[in-house]
Amino acid sequence: MEQIPLLGNLIEVVTFRDYQYSSDRNNADVNVPKLVPETVASTEKTTEDPVGENLKKSTDEINAEIEKITDQIVSEFEESRKEEEGYQEVVVKHEVISTTDDYFTLKLMCYQAAGSGAEWDYYYTIDLKTGERLTLSDLFQSGADYITPISENIKEQMQQQMAEDDGKMYWVDNAEVPEWNFDKITDETSFYLDSDGHLVICFNEGDVAPMYMGCVQFVIPDEVVADIRK
Repeated sequence: MEQIPLLGNLIEVVTFRDYQYSSDRNNADVNVPKLVPETVASTEKTTEDPVGENLKKSTDEINAEIEKITDQIVSEFEESRKEEEGYQEVVVKHEVISTTDDYFTLKLMCYQAAGSGAEWDYYYTIDLKTGERLTLSDLFQSGADYITPISENIKEQMQQQMAEDDGKMYWVDNAEVPEWNFDKITDETSFYLDSDGHLVICFNEGDVAPMYMGCVQFVIPDEVVADIRK
């Protein structure tokens, strides 16, 4: 494993797998990350370390998910290459998109092309105060309805962007394809917290807009959720 510089207060990232292939018909550039909890000794550390235990559990879970995703991508690429099924390209990269005293977020970017291409992204956020993996509901008070105000704000942002730019298109209030219209986020919708603590909601290609729009994100203004954030 190739270690790279420390990227979080309690987490570092190493290269778990580096898969490369290049030919006239097939190209692959797959870099698989692995999260490793920092294990620097501390004279103040007690025998009990619940945060460290949680962190180990969280990183193990995330690493297993990443490995499963990337193994599937490489397996499909190799199978298609063996059968000589035309031209294809796969790319897997990662990026630490926000790391603060409180949160660490890793973004896994996956791209596959065979004729046409598509990108989809995964976001993994860990609360560094507790060591636990963060879900969207964890950000809000128990029982609070965060789905409705966030969803309505996203619709407003979609409408505003389309009004200001003819090149942008979202599936919202579209009478021609009402079944495609964005309705609301779910507990499973991807998100992260940026360096200023703002909630950012993320959608993959084709989720809420035509494929040419790519992966899209919406920064949720603080006032939208201020009354229900923890």
